Amino acid sequence: MSVFLEYLSLYWVFVRIGAVTFGGGLAMLPILERDLIKKRQWMTGEQLLDYFAIGQVTPGIVAVNVSTFVGYNRKGFFGALVATAGIVTPSLIIITFLAMFLSNFADILWVQHALRGINVVVAMLLIDALVRMARKTIIDWVTAAIVVASFIAIMAFDVSGVWVVLGSAALGIALKYRPGKAAKGEDQ
Repeated sequence: MSVFLEYLSLYWVFVRIGAVTFGGGLAMLPILERDLIKKRQWMTGEQLLDYFAIGQVTPGIVAVNVSTFVGYNRKGFFGALVATAGIVTPSLIIITFLAMFLSNFADILWVQHALRGINVVVAMLLIDALVRMARKTIIDWVTAAIVVASFIAIMAFDVSGVWVVLGSAALGIALKYRPGKAAKGEDQ
């Protein structure tokens, strides 16, 4: 396959993902999993989860961040540019169209009904993504405790997600490198 066709394929994959993804980064997880892992074998599930984790803590839109990471992984700097351009192309077209032709778009009754229906689907996609991610990341009582503590911190005490991520990362690093761990044969 020529280099041009490889870049075109990368661009087109993310145009299609960007065109059908509503609800943000997590909502696109099942689509990314199907297209990038199962169909094309461009990455592993662990890589995708890593990209999502990094995409969540870096500035910007998660979907754009993830597409940039995938593009970079596939084709370096120019792959990152092509994948990023692909994921934002549908949004740019839709927003441009709406701005040019439709005034008070959100006030149209059928648009409100359509968005409510899309919200239900997005909620189900998010639940599916959450269950899939939980199966891969909650591997013992420690990770389960971190998940529960994070949930309680955010929901009950209104702790910023940034602090929860930073605290969880620090705890994970501390547990990984705690004294005496290697002596017990837990570290490989």
